[in-house]
Amino acid sequence: MFTARFKEKMKKKTSLIGLTGTNGAGKGEVASFFVEKGYAYFSLSDVIREELKKKNQEITRDNLIRMGNFMRRQFSPDILARRVAKKSKRKSVIDSIRNPKEVEFFQNQDDFMLLAIDAPPELRFERVKIRGREESVSSLQEFVAKEAEEMGTEKSSQQLLACMEMADYTIINDGTIEELRNKLEEFL
Repeated sequence: MFTARFKEKMKKKTSLIGLTGTNGAGKGEVASFFVEKGYAYFSLSDVIREELKKKNQEITRDNLIRMGNFMRRQFSPDILARRVAKKSKRKSVIDSIRNPKEVEFFQNQDDFMLLAIDAPPELRFERVKIRGREESVSSLQEFVAKEAEEMGTEKSSQQLLACMEMADYTIINDGTIEELRNKLEEFL
C-alpha cells in the first residue's frame, strides 16, 4: 500500500534510503539489492561496532544494543545518524535505523525515504539461526523476548516499532530472496 507521502516522495529522485525493521527480516538483503543498483552502503550498527572494537569488547547482539543505547544517552538519540551522515554520499542506503530521532535526523534531508522490513517472528528466528551471528538466544521464546527490548519507549533506547511506524513504505519479507527482490523492483 502506497501512502500519499510515499507517492509524493517517489515523484522526486530519492538518493537516501533508510532501512529499519526487525531482526532477521532481511534488511541486509535489501541493502545488498540497493548496493547492486549503485547505492553506497552505510550502517548505524557499524558505528557501534567501531566503538566496541575501540573498547576491546566482543561484537554480540547484546553488546551492540547496550553500546548503542549508551551512546544515545551519552551524546544524543541521533548520534549514530549524525556520525553516518558525515560519511555518507549522495545515493546511499543507510541500514540499522532503530530510534525515531535517527529517522527525524534523516527526514530533514529532502531526498530521504525510510523502508521498514518485517517478517513473521518464526521465520526470522530460523533465518537468524542460519546466519550464525552471536545472537544470545537459543529458542523462539528468547528471540521474541530479546526483540521486546528493542521495542522500548525510552528516548535513548532502540524503538523499532516506532521507527517502523514512521516508514514511508513497508515490505513484508515472508518468502524467498527472489520474491523479496521482485518486491524491491516493484518499489523502484
